[in-house]
Amino acid sequence: MNKPKVAFICVHNSCRSQIAEALGKSLAADKFDFYSAGTETKPQINQDAVRLMKEMYGIDMELTQRSKLITELPPIDYVFTMGCNVHCPALPSKKRDDWGLDDPTGKSDEEFIKIIKTIEANILSLKNSDVYI
Repeated sequence: MNKPKVAFICVHNSCRSQIAEALGKSLAADKFDFYSAGTETKPQINQDAVRLMKEMYGIDMELTQRSKLITELPPIDYVFTMGCNVHCPALPSKKRDDWGLDDPTGKSDEEFIKIIKTIEANILSLKNSDVYI
C-alpha cells in the first residue's frame, strides 16, 4: 500500500519545513512519506536547526535533506505550510493547513526549541489522526 505523501512548505525551505520533514520521518514514517520544499532555496539548512536537531533527537538533517523547490516534489496528498508571514507557496493537494509557526531564525535556542517542540506535537497529532489516511 502506498502511504499518503505529506509536504511541509515554506518559502525558503531552510528551517521550519526542514525540521518538520526530519521529525515526520523520525516519528511517523510508518504512516506517511514526508517531504519539504519551498519557492526559493538556501545553500544550506539553518545551522541552528541542524545543531539543535542533532542535540535533541540525534537527527543529522544534513545527511539526508537539502533545500528543495516545490517543483521537485512528487504528487502530494497533504500540505502543511509553516506560517511564512508572507504568501505561502501553493501546491495542489487533497488537504492543506497552515501551522502558523514563527520563524526562529536569528533567535535564541529557547525560541528554536519552542518551535521544534510544537512541530513534534503537530507531527504526533498528525500520526494519530484518522483525518489524514
